[in-house]
Amino acid sequence: MSEYQAVKGTRDIFPEEVAQWRYVEEIVHTLSTLCGFSEIRTPVFEYTELFQRGIGPTTDIVGKEMFSFLPDPKGRSVTLRPEMTAGVMRAALQKKLFSLAPLHKLYYIGELFRKERPQAGRQRQFSQFGAELLGVSSPAAVAEVITLMMQVFESLGLTGLKLRINTLGDTEDRLRYREALQLYFSPFQEILDDASKERLEKNPLRILDSKNPAVQELVAGAPRLYDYLKASSLQDFEKVLFYLAEREIAYVIDHRLVRGLDYYSHTAFEVSSAELGAQDAIGGGGRYDGLARELGSSADVPASGFAVGMERLLITMEKQGLFAALHPHGPHVYVVVQQQELADHALQITWQLRKAGIKSEMDLAGRSMKAQMRDANRIRASYVLFVGTMEYSTGLYSLKNLATSRQTTLSLEALLQFLQEVAVKEQPAL
Repeated sequence: MSEYQAVKGTRDIFPEEVAQWRYVEEIVHTLSTLCGFSEIRTPVFEYTELFQRGIGPTTDIVGKEMFSFLPDPKGRSVTLRPEMTAGVMRAALQKKLFSLAPLHKLYYIGELFRKERPQAGRQRQFSQFGAELLGVSSPAAVAEVITLMMQVFESLGLTGLKLRINTLGDTEDRLRYREALQLYFSPFQEILDDASKERLEKNPLRILDSKNPAVQELVAGAPRLYDYLKASSLQDFEKVLFYLAEREIAYVIDHRLVRGLDYYSHTAFEVSSAELGAQDAIGGGGRYDGLARELGSSADVPASGFAVGMERLLITMEKQGLFAALHPHGPHVYVVVQQQELADHALQITWQLRKAGIKSEMDLAGRSMKAQMRDANRIRASYVLFVGTMEYSTGLYSLKNLATSRQTTLSLEALLQFLQEVAVKEQPAL
């Protein structure tokens, strides 16, 4: 074994898993495009202040989990991105997208980084896909991003997911609620942990997200934000629920759901799976009308979006048996060389197959015909194409179907046409 190992909290993704990742990614690309979203790719690191201001200084992400460093002795601190939304908004503002059009629908698939204790479905380097709808603030916009997220899950065949949803109201609602929470939690200073005491002064809503069992007992009796919402905020939330019901998207209202980022307002939502145990969240999101101003914009940019963790999603799909039909096939055709003096001719045939768009492979190590056949079966080739003196002299090639053992002899031209037709028939549909 090599003395070098993968860094703690990272993992290698080998070919058999890559097929699963690509399958999910293709679904995301297809459905996002169908719904009018365009792909955006942002840098993997940004200036640290972007996340401090955008995510919020009282969040666990900013307080404990960011990988930050100085790029040079004179430079500003930069941070490997721990989430995508702040970077997407920064990119839109920097590009002045809103001077070109009032509405922008963007989606992404990207790598992120957090200093978390590695466990199943949670790595220090991890992947997410998500979407951001920028420039409009309405229940319809929120319903649009929730619908896209749930369409992806449905297309992947996932079952048993729970969509929890809540409303955080607007700034005025949360100020009233903030005061109510401070009054409620203040008498329990001895029970609150250090993090909750700090949050009590800076942002008491964050206490509701505490994982400390003792604090959670207090949270169970805390006032509900829902009871501090003005009529317009309640109407906004009811409209979101109306759209979800119209689209037959099941949900559960959870008045304790606040999500882990400070920039959310009005609707927040989260999707979980019982397949994942205690850390059951696959993804979530919400509305964040004030993020642009936090990042220095002279005006608010209404927005909503979601993000889904790829690793947890893949674990859930694996447990539900959704990859059973996705085991990656090896080359469609394995070219077997019967006499090594014909290896150059076999290489030429392999090149002709690939040029015609037919997945193909051949042995490059000069192994015996028996070893080549073992290799063809190991990598799950569909067909074996034999190249020997008879084929070379006549121009007619023997093709064997490894599933049925049926063998036929065809000219190279007829062979290419036949294999192209088979490839089209076996093309997977999304």
